Amino acid sequence: MKMRDLEQRTGVSREIIRVYLRHGLMPEPHRPKANVADYGEEHVRSVLAIRQLQKEKKLPLERIRRAMDGDTEAMPVDASAFPHLDSLIAARAGVNDDQIPLAALAARNPHAEADARVLASVGAVKLCEHPNGTQVSRIDAQLIGLWAEMRAAGFTEELGFTPDICKLHVAAAEALAHQELEIFLDRVSGQRQEDPTADMAQAALTHLLSFFGLIRLKTVLADLRQRTPR
Repeated sequence: MKMRDLEQRTGVSREIIRVYLRHGLMPEPHRPKANVADYGEEHVRSVLAIRQLQKEKKLPLERIRRAMDGDTEAMPVDASAFPHLDSLIAARAGVNDDQIPLAALAARNPHAEADARVLASVGAVKLCEHPNGTQVSRIDAQLIGLWAEMRAAGFTEELGFTPDICKLHVAAAEALAHQELEIFLDRVSGQRQEDPTADMAQAALTHLLSFFGLIRLKTVLADLRQRTPR
């Protein structure tokens, strides 16, 4: 499709689309010859995803670009933003099923591949082998990045901290998620329309994650007080 078609499909002007291209948020169009650019469905998805991240999450373009590059500090804390980032990365990298090359993470984290394989062994991430190399989902890429931040904070192999200690967190998180889903579906099944139910689920992903984190913090602080001599 031509630029005018992309404008019509997305409702976004060509001037703004060109800004997205300059920021590296979209794949370059196919150029069969000079001054001719052909756009595809991946460009439609990219433009719509960027607009949604801007409108719903209030993210500036630079922060979106950083998040796409694996900068965990730029990630939205709202888990519902991940599908939009997946769409952008899949389109820009030219990979399918929301997968990104594990090698792309190694540019920022030299331990990425080794960490990924250990995390995969405890069920934290899933590695997908492709002819062009190992790939991971966007969320799994963030999990790998989070362990890199743990290492940078001092949780090193020399002190006995390796990614496999996350097995505890995987088991607890999976058990909690399964129980949460069972309770949620039991309460709302057949009682609410699809869109309001989806909104409730999205709110739960955000608010109950914070609730869980605060309860965990309270427990750790109380335990430390008991262990610390007065």
